[in-house]
Amino acid sequence: MEAMEGLFPDSDILFLVQTAMPGRDDHERVVALIHNDPDFVDALLNDERVLERLTADDQAPVRVTPRLFFTALLMKARKDLQAGSYTVEHRQHQKVAIFDAQQAAQLLADRAVRNYLAEMLASFTRVRSVSRRTQVRKGVWQRQQFSDLDIDSLIRYGNAVGKERRFDIYKRIADVCLFLAGMFPEYVEAQARYPFSRFGRSLEDYEREGRAFYGLAAGHQRAQDPQLTAALATLAENFTLAEKPLTFVSDRYLHLKKHTLFDL
Repeated sequence: MEAMEGLFPDSDILFLVQTAMPGRDDHERVVALIHNDPDFVDALLNDERVLERLTADDQAPVRVTPRLFFTALLMKARKDLQAGSYTVEHRQHQKVAIFDAQQAAQLLADRAVRNYLAEMLASFTRVRSVSRRTQVRKGVWQRQQFSDLDIDSLIRYGNAVGKERRFDIYKRIADVCLFLAGMFPEYVEAQARYPFSRFGRSLEDYEREGRAFYGLAAGHQRAQDPQLTAALATLAENFTLAEKPLTFVSDRYLHLKKHTLFDL
């Protein structure tokens, strides 16, 4: 997991400075001074003018990197959740109030988890499909198509490679589960009625598999970055809670805009 230093390019920091400090005429100098100051960058991300511009301007997602855009929304979600008392779950085509807003806000207080979630959301703005040659039986190879938004495809890919290469696959499978369950719960519930749909799993299926694959990723031999490993373990243990800030962002700030940000 990356530290805050270097997390955002200078163009992102300049956007923050210009928005939060419009009266200054030395924006580039300020960028150079604060670029590696995570607390100052956090303060800018929490500035209401930044949050208002990012949510009100339809062009904001293309003016900054997706990582900055989602980091700012998650930080706003943390603040709003702290001021509230409940979150909303989408279950069996109903919205159910759960009084766990403070726990959801506390989860976002963990910078490693917050950075991970922002990067995860950013990754789904550029879904990829790749073709790989895989061995289907001894001496027989076949070219197969794998989509990094298709869990079954990713599981097949994971089974086709050695265990030492499965870390990124485990992580991506868990990310897909959390992304769909958190950002598109209503879509998941609608698709669950069609068992042959690409997204034919129920919310409970995604939660079960998400917990399992985050756990596998956290325990993998390639999980050597302490912050990343801790974030993965936290998400494995608190998967359902981690859905809450994503659903909050989806319902409160993005609304229909999420369908243009993410290509399902």
